[in-house]
Amino acid sequence: MKQKNYYIIDFDSTFTQVEALDELARISLKDNPKREAVYEQIEGFTNQAMNGSMSFSDSLAARVKLLEADKTHLKKLVTHLKKKVSKSFSRNAAFFKKHADEVLIVSGGFKEFITPVVKKFHIKKENIYANTFVFNADGKIIGYDATNPLSKEGGKVILIRDLNLQGNLYGIGDGYSDFQLRESGLIKKFFAYTENISRKSVTAKADHVTPSFDEFLYLNKLPGAISYPKNRIHCVVIGSVSSKELQPFLDEGFTVHLEKEIDEKIFRQASMLLLAPDAIIDAQKIKKAARLKTIGLPGKAKNIIPTSLYTELGIVVFGNGKTTAQTIQRMIDFINKGSISDSYNFPKLQLPEVKSTHRIIHIHKNLPGAIAGVNLLLAQHQINIRSQFLMTNELAGYAIIDIDKDYDRQLLKELKKTEHTIKTRVLY
Repeated sequence: MKQKNYYIIDFDSTFTQVEALDELARISLKDNPKREAVYEQIEGFTNQAMNGSMSFSDSLAARVKLLEADKTHLKKLVTHLKKKVSKSFSRNAAFFKKHADEVLIVSGGFKEFITPVVKKFHIKKENIYANTFVFNADGKIIGYDATNPLSKEGGKVILIRDLNLQGNLYGIGDGYSDFQLRESGLIKKFFAYTENISRKSVTAKADHVTPSFDEFLYLNKLPGAISYPKNRIHCVVIGSVSSKELQPFLDEGFTVHLEKEIDEKIFRQASMLLLAPDAIIDAQKIKKAARLKTIGLPGKAKNIIPTSLYTELGIVVFGNGKTTAQTIQRMIDFINKGSISDSYNFPKLQLPEVKSTHRIIHIHKNLPGAIAGVNLLLAQHQINIRSQFLMTNELAGYAIIDIDKDYDRQLLKELKKTEHTIKTRVLY
């Protein structure tokens, strides 16, 4: 019989973008004249525990002592944390509803703020394992339940051992206490979660480093909100572009490589290429980048490669006269939605974002029978087509096909082999 899978997920800096006790300190100590010094102390204790250089129990005791917080502060914290759920967890809310029996939140944080934050994700109360505060008659935090194993060093190991879950256990977290589960042999694999923070002492020992929950789902062949993790979309930048201008790429979750760190392997992995006005690139290098889907040529960037070559390779080009910011946004819109209305080598096509479907982009030579072959294949796979768009120019056809998410992934392999195909991909 197939073994059940359990997903043991950390809360602070994993499920949420922040460390909750640090945020609680900023709320409770707002009017304290020495607040900055206290903030620094609390953050220091947090980092020492997460890196494994201080015992968790000592760190927790020191932080709680410095909080000066009460129930009114906790209420404000919950409101704040609901807005700080990690982006990739938020967009995969459907996963938690479907796997409510298998998802456990295991945290050295506190139920008083964890339970109300994860409630809308259908995570069961009985599957939330965390510490609890002790209050005085006025509602002020005066301590915590020291008998809870999660308040102690190695608490997660103690808890999971006592739960004696039968099946495959996967741990997801950013801190040393999460890695201890792997070290103890209690879990099958440990995924170091780096969407919000990356700790070398943790990532160096992990089975996998996952920059997003999308990546975790993808690696484990679990259904997710997007078909391909954004962190696997590599953007190569050649020439002088400011970090401020590149921020939209980072905000989207793409992996950005600057010219000084680019080697042949990175270039071959690139899906996006941004060429600054001072950059020059030759055709042979472009031809070697088999995954390249879009190129940005902002401002008066030099283009020594014939436009027809880009088209023949299925590469959509933006820019030439547009600012860097405008060019980057058009590249992002192409990757996210398939929009090519501002491209100068493909026909005009403005599209809405993908919602409840997967969007297939099929670029092909503009020859008779090309799109007919695509539709025949879709029919053979009994695919339900939600919508379809097609535009052509003298060299290429650009087809957009929105289909239900439930389909055999073999379809994508066969699409690439249909006659006259240049390039195809599925939008997340």
